[in-house]
Amino acid sequence: MEIAVVIGLLATAVILFARETLPVDIVTCLMLVALMATGILTSDEAFAGFGSEVIVLLACVFIISAALRETGTVDWLGVKLNGLATMGLGQFTAVLMTGVSGLSAFMNNTTVTALLVPPVVGVARSRKVSASLLLMPLAFASILGGTCTVIGTSTNVAVSGYMTSAQLGPIGFFELTPVGLVIVGVGTAYMLIFGRRLLPDIQDSSDLAEAYLLREYLSEIVVLPTSPMVGQTLRDSDLGLMGFRVLQIHRGTSHLTPSPERKIQVGDVILVNGKVESLVKVRAIEGIEIRADFQLSREAVKSRDHEMVELLVTPGSEFLGRPIRNLELPAIHGVTVLAVNRQGRRLREQIKDVTLATGDILLVDGPSERVETLRNRPDIAILGEVRSQAGSRLGLLVLAILLAAVGISSLGWVPLSMAMLAAALAVVLVGALPAGKVYQAIEWRLLVLIAGMTAFGTAMEKTGAANVLAGFVLDTLGALGPVGVLAGFVVLTVILTQPMSNAAAALVVLPIAIQAANQLGANPRTFAIAIALAASVSLIAPFEPSNLLVYSAGKYRFIDFVKVGGPLTLLLLTIILVLVPIWWPI
Repeated sequence: MEIAVVIGLLATAVILFARETLPVDIVTCLMLVALMATGILTSDEAFAGFGSEVIVLLACVFIISAALRETGTVDWLGVKLNGLATMGLGQFTAVLMTGVSGLSAFMNNTTVTALLVPPVVGVARSRKVSASLLLMPLAFASILGGTCTVIGTSTNVAVSGYMTSAQLGPIGFFELTPVGLVIVGVGTAYMLIFGRRLLPDIQDSSDLAEAYLLREYLSEIVVLPTSPMVGQTLRDSDLGLMGFRVLQIHRGTSHLTPSPERKIQVGDVILVNGKVESLVKVRAIEGIEIRADFQLSREAVKSRDHEMVELLVTPGSEFLGRPIRNLELPAIHGVTVLAVNRQGRRLREQIKDVTLATGDILLVDGPSERVETLRNRPDIAILGEVRSQAGSRLGLLVLAILLAAVGISSLGWVPLSMAMLAAALAVVLVGALPAGKVYQAIEWRLLVLIAGMTAFGTAMEKTGAANVLAGFVLDTLGALGPVGVLAGFVVLTVILTQPMSNAAAALVVLPIAIQAANQLGANPRTFAIAIALAASVSLIAPFEPSNLLVYSAGKYRFIDFVKVGGPLTLLLLTIILVLVPIWWPI
């Protein structure tokens, strides 16, 4: 009965992860409650993962990555990228992927991608080439670079922690580096030789309003003295009742920020955004004049000291998970959201109700001095621009602290978790990351997911569910020998990374794979390392956070990732199945 319960909960978790009806951390906690309620796990066993050194290590990696972002260290790389804009496209792509993969070996790969998307888009625009030719190589390089060290991805850290609990010993800091370098090299070569031919060449319009298909939805309404709207608030006016979004109010020489309570006056010129059929109906209202075919181009915006920019919603942004109406951008920053781009779809209706997610792009318009306040926010990235704060001495100090922690731990003088904790404390004490931003830098959802799935692995071992599933795999693939069974687990891991996070997929497969290795008399470490690497090279779909960040910015389609990332994933899995049994004899 306990085995059936655990396997049933595992299947339920996979389905809920795939459907995304609930956040992953909530699903994980529900699973833990169910395991404790059924008596399968004690409270100590269920919560042991939350107190493990894996959680401390990951939190420290997030803090150090945030310090590198805060001090402009990665922005310095963006400045250097702009300096290489005169290179040939192939050369630039090679330099980009090499630099990004090296950085991603020591930083959170999602953070690296988020920081470099804006300058890479800027390079593409300055070269007058499509950003789609550069952004997917950027995302792939950040993902593959994480395979080079144990802290390169949260998956490696999670697998290392589970291996420690399974008495296999943790993954050494540079233990994965030989195979990881081959993976990075092959991935870069593939993108330069084959991938670039498969990438879509999506030409961007230089006019952002045209790119977002807004022209037919924009119009100016002039309020005449006979209008019944005079004295009404925007909320109660015919414009509000008909579902128009008021973008701006021009009153004389002033440009007023629209608010629901602002009253309409004679002579107001109101810029509205709405359906064409609504614009036709509003013509019947007495006392107004409609200026048809209003053109909101970048040049027109600049001529009235306004700017139109694209904001990328990055991991850790205060915008995440909040509806646009709750951001209060007109009141706080004096800008108006014109449209939202989510994974290639331009959302133009009821956008104030859109709850923002990682990778969303907001098209905003506002006075230049107010847009400047957005540029100064570290949690917002403006596409096509490079931050000017790049290359501070404090950033170099953070790099030195990180390298010292890596060196000390790799020499075996202190445990890796202790070295990284000391480094995280150091970057806060030297002022590289304000104390108030420390807890904001940590991806708590991921920590809850890893801690909870670690406990789930304990339940699979304790009840014998791992043995049952391992026996099923051996019955199916045992005739192929240890390498054939290993290949089955590697493929299963890649399949599970589509509906689940990479770390969760690895932690689901790991207990089963270790039991199967033990039953085969094979080396369980070989299986664990292969699963960790396989979870990190799943590039078939845009579900990985780094891919999500470039999805909208590159105007990709889902099939683009399948066409480019599918063959590369198969190639890298082959390399893993060849090299891992050699480096860690099976």
